[in-house]
Amino acid sequence: MSKLILVRHGQSQWNLENRFTGWWDVDLTEQGVAEARAAGALMKAKGVLPTVGFTSLQTRAIKTLNLALEEAGRLWIPVTKDWRLNERHYGGLTGLDKQETREKHGDEQVLIWRRSFDVPPPEMAAGSEFDLAADPRYAGIAVPSTESLKLTIERVLPYWESDILPVLARGETVIISAHGNSLRALVKHLSNISDEDITDLEIPTGQPIIYDFDGATVAGERYYLKDA
Repeated sequence: MSKLILVRHGQSQWNLENRFTGWWDVDLTEQGVAEARAAGALMKAKGVLPTVGFTSLQTRAIKTLNLALEEAGRLWIPVTKDWRLNERHYGGLTGLDKQETREKHGDEQVLIWRRSFDVPPPEMAAGSEFDLAADPRYAGIAVPSTESLKLTIERVLPYWESDILPVLARGETVIISAHGNSLRALVKHLSNISDEDITDLEIPTGQPIIYDFDGATVAGERYYLKDA
């Protein structure tokens, strides 16, 4: 049996400030650092020790992984960083205060942008303050101008199938440190959650979620490591 460990990054500065973050690169807060370390300490205490790691190209997820691995005594394991594990791109909402956006556009419209399966937010204007087209980490990548959860799934799942699942199938214990929506994409797939029900799923920060695998097949339902 192999194990998959999913960890949403610890609280970020824009989580704290209640702003739409998406692909914009923000750091962890002190609380986020503590959450990441606690995740690693829990893995060590439970004896669930990763042998291979994957994360996005975003600082908050990378730092969460490094801090957790440090606490678990596993900084030495191989880690792959890939943009396809990035958070969903929030388009023109990036950087906006969520409450101010609700006051401007109405609760119903903002809920649709945030939680609908296939309705993306407004596109980000080229050359705007948060446009990442010139960011060197995305050189050669067609940076999206906005994404729905459906579009996020369309980049996450092929990467899962091609790069991560084969590692699990050979018996490794894999940790993925990523984001609320890229992890929702994986959980939707692995737990066979409907398009309608996935909109209600929350992934908490810094709480390791476990899937047991028998080869390339999920063996049972997901559970929180703290409950194991």
